[in-house]
Amino acid sequence: MNNQHQNLLDALTACVAACEWCATACLQEPDVKMMVPCISLDRDCADICALTARLVARGSVHGQHLLRECAEICKACGDECAKHSHMQHCQECAAACRRCEEACRAAL
Repeated sequence: MNNQHQNLLDALTACVAACEWCATACLQEPDVKMMVPCISLDRDCADICALTARLVARGSVHGQHLLRECAEICKACGDECAKHSHMQHCQECAAACRRCEEACRAAL
């Protein structure tokens, strides 16, 4: 596997982990209702990143089609998480989403 694909796969899997951790941590926040948009985007982002990683890893031509959508959802999730500057899990998730968005756009 070439280095660009490995960097992309690393960013995708790191984003999955960050989003899953963020969603779980958001569920522990005192005002869970306020965190619903964040949790929803975390879940969507984790799912699209996981699917994209699987297709890229197997060399599927369809993996290329998902990169644009993956970058879009990573941006949305990163933007939402960045709004919660007082929550470490959201800040770490925002950073992972931004790295993943950049990796997806670079692979397009």
